[in-house]
Amino acid sequence: MLRRQLLDARRAVNFRQRSQWDRQITQQILTWAKEHQPRTMGVYWSIQSEPDLFICYQELAASGIVLSLPVVIGQGQPLRYASWRPGQDTVRGAMGVPVPAHIEHVAMPEVLIIPCVGHNAQGNRLGYGGGFYDRTLATTPRPLTIGISYPCLQVEFEVSEYDIPLDMIFCGE
Repeated sequence: MLRRQLLDARRAVNFRQRSQWDRQITQQILTWAKEHQPRTMGVYWSIQSEPDLFICYQELAASGIVLSLPVVIGQGQPLRYASWRPGQDTVRGAMGVPVPAHIEHVAMPEVLIIPCVGHNAQGNRLGYGGGFYDRTLATTPRPLTIGISYPCLQVEFEVSEYDIPLDMIFCGE
């Protein structure tokens, strides 16, 4: 029920507001990356009205950061990451989400950019319910995590024993 409400709220954000928040999130990520200089980052392909960070990805790649996209290997499995550059061909993956057309798996990125259906003030993420990111974050070594959301999607919700808090959440202002 809460997921559906949050997905509806995200879809209801008007284009102007969404664009403003996407630009602010892009700036937050670029500022953070410039300060911390990660070598590798796992990013996501925007679906279902998620924040669109494609311009951010172009700038990260241009700065020399190696990017990758998540790939669903199977139900109950953690995500794997495949090398990807903005503009590279993609195909629909196992869950219908675009993945690189020619999958070349890479080691777990240092930093994961993770979309949120919703989030709370304690850094917990509400996702789509498949548990893929939680299983991924339960692996070692655990990458640094940056959740991506919008301010209107911050809500309080019950956290399960399997939920793993994110290190930070960027959601615009």
